[in-house]
Parts: sequence; structure tokens; C-alpha cells
Amino acid sequence: MAKAFASQGDLEEKKTSFTEIGEGLWAFTAEGDPNSGVIIGDDSVMVIEAQATPRLAQKVIEEIRKVTDKPITHLALTHYHAVRVLGASAYGADQIIMGEKARAMVAERGKEDWESEFQRFPRLFQGHESIPGLTWPTTTFSDRMSVYLGERRIDLMHLGRAHTAGDIVIYVPDQNVMFTGDIVEYRSACYCGDGHFRDWPGTLDAIRRFDLDAIAPGRGDALIGKEMVNKALDCTEDFIRSTYRPAARVAHRGGSLKEAWDAVRAECDPKFGDYAIYEHCLPFNVARAHDEAQGIDTPRIWTAQRDLEMWEALQG
Repeated sequence: MAKAFASQGDLEEKKTSFTEIGEGLWAFTAEGDPNSGVIIGDDSVMVIEAQATPRLAQKVIEEIRKVTDKPITHLALTHYHAVRVLGASAYGADQIIMGEKARAMVAERGKEDWESEFQRFPRLFQGHESIPGLTWPTTTFSDRMSVYLGERRIDLMHLGRAHTAGDIVIYVPDQNVMFTGDIVEYRSACYCGDGHFRDWPGTLDAIRRFDLDAIAPGRGDALIGKEMVNKALDCTEDFIRSTYRPAARVAHRGGSLKEAWDAVRAECDPKFGDYAIYEHCLPFNVARAHDEAQGIDTPRIWTAQRDLEMWEALQG
């Protein structure tokens, strides 16, 4: 290859923040690295997103212990990606919850995704020796379920395809706050390599209809207040449409992946070039957009070898 993936050279540790976004609700953020969420109930705690390794999960647990000594009983995983789920063992949660589709994707492509992401993003997998294996849920649901931590109700919902086919969101009605996973990002590129571009805006519209007071996004700062929430929703939708449009035009006329890459860069670089993980996401986003525009509805499985072949095709 002419050069390595952008993420392979991203070795600088990120500064983490732990921000209260509602009463007993917290967002663990890390300058564009994967976020986690925390919901403190009457007698126990739910964590959203496990981080990539047990070592990284300990950073979340350390923050939780600064604000509560209640046991962590539930872990909710918004989708199947390795950087979100492989730290699960650190929490010791009795219940690990995923959507049914996300569990099916662990079975279908979880091992390949782990190997692919390990190659792409070595910094996030420091301490990978402590990962006991793929993370499997103890509980799944189809469209909606509720969990009660004492009297605090938490609604877990599948609102539509977006970042993956199996995305769920976690909504806390008593505070009108949502944990969206990677459906919503803030000043961070969306990773679309397993996404559904044409469905994603509709899923964002479903989130808009909640008229939320705060969001913990998948990456980027916690979003507090309706103005910031709506700005993030707008920017996420713009990112998705701006990526898909030029790639689809190229694909529809029979153009190559490299031509789609050039067209997407021309549209997206000026608007999003300074976003976190932009260069990391771009080749995977273009490849998926090019596929979807050609009628490939189910994203092709990424493997470490496919990553390299795609990257070489873009170096011409």
C-alpha cells in the first residue's frame, strides 16, 4: 500500500469527559473516540456501550464510581461493532441487552469485524489480551422493550436502519434524554461502512419527533439543550446525504470506486474535513455508498483482507 489507514497512525490518547446530561444520566466522551452512557436508577446502574476492551471499560467504571456505588446490573449495546462491545466483561452485568438483529450480526460477522477493526484502530485495542471472546447478549428484543431500575423506566427501541441494520436507542422518559449510539454524531464523521444511507435520514426524523432535551451521541460532545440536539441531527443528516449523493451519481453511470472517492471528497472535504475520524471513515463510507447505489442492500462483510484490497483500489 502507498500509505496506512489514517487510524493506524492515530496513537495519541484522548482526553475523556464525564458529563451529566439529566438527573442521574451521564455521558462518557473522549474527543471522537467511542462514547458510553450511564443511567443511574433507584437501586442499580445501566451502562450503554461497553468500549473496545476491558481496559478501556475500566475508565468508564472509574467515572461511575465517582458518582454512585450502586451495582452495574445492565449493559445495553446499541449495535454489534467490536469497538462498542468487546469490553463487556469488565462490568460484570447480569443482563446484556441487544436488539435481535444486532445479535444476528454478531453471529454472522462479529469475528470478522473484530479482526478488521483491530487492524484499523490499534490504539483502541490496547490490552486486547483481556478480551474473553465475542460479546453475546443475555436478552434481545425486536422493536421495543422497557427495563425498570426501581421506578425509573428505560425504553429501548429499534427506530430504523442507520449506522447498521440493528441499531437501537435508549430513551429515559422522565428526563426526555436519549442515548443514540452511532446514529447521531457531533463533529465526528459517521462511520457508514455497514450503514444504510437511504434509511438513515428517516431514522433521524424518528429521533427528532421526541423533541429531546439532551442526547448522548455515539461520538463527540454530549448534546445538552434542544438547540444543540437539533444542530447535531442536522449535521449528521447533512453528512449522510453529502456522502451518498456524489457516490450514487458515479455508481449510477457505471463509474469506479476511485471515481466515487474523488467525487465524495470534493463534496465532503470542505464541510467535514476537520471532523474527528473523518479520514478513517471516508474509504469505508465511499465503498458502502457505491455498493448501496448499485442495489446491494445488505452491507458486505468487512474483513482485514477486504479492508486492504479496498484501500489499494483507492490509491491510484
